[in-house]
Amino acid sequence: MIEGLQEMLKRDFDITFKDVDLLDAAFTHASYVNETPERKKKLKYYERIEFLGDAVMQLCVSEYIYEHYPEMPEGKMSRLRAAMVRADSFSKFAIECHFNEYIRLGKGEEKGNARQRPSLLCDIFESFIGALYLDQGKDEVVRFISKVIFPKLELGWFDHMMDNKTELQEVLQQNGECKIKYNEVNVTGPDNERVYTMNVVVNNEVMGEGTGRTKKAAEQMAAYQALKKLRK
Repeated sequence: MIEGLQEMLKRDFDITFKDVDLLDAAFTHASYVNETPERKKKLKYYERIEFLGDAVMQLCVSEYIYEHYPEMPEGKMSRLRAAMVRADSFSKFAIECHFNEYIRLGKGEEKGNARQRPSLLCDIFESFIGALYLDQGKDEVVRFISKVIFPKLELGWFDHMMDNKTELQEVLQQNGECKIKYNEVNVTGPDNERVYTMNVVVNNEVMGEGTGRTKKAAEQMAAYQALKKLRK
């Protein structure tokens, strides 16, 4: 599996690891180590590297936003960074990069479909970043995320993920106090796959409506639609 991962990284991203053991650890889940007792002392898994990768991503994304958006206020910079480094963003990047295909899992985790679990995919993406940083430094991390993440920023990919509720409140309250209320419009789907529809009402006028897998996500989408309406 590690050979296939190396080939993919070279082919798709022109990345060749010097320390292959580091790359191996970044894609190894604890369940795999626990089920391989004869190699337990030699094998390492991703959690410590993921801790570092999270910090590296925060720094690289912060620097990019600061340099490329000189007029953006601090509050909006923070919301944009939060949208870019959130778990569901990283899990999508991991799938786009085919990282899910190369995770080493224990049999139980494999049967439990952990390879598609968003939280694990997020962890693996961060651990890869941490491993790349340790192996080749920050410049190489920036080069990688300049291919994978930053182009999406320019296309507005993260706009709907930002804290739109806070931004909507700030925009509306520039002209004085106003009453903002979020209401549940509809709920569909079985218990484990609920889809919520929420709207946002400003001074008794419906300004936007959105759907999501949670009420909070639907509220964010409703606020996003309201902001689009206001900008027109």
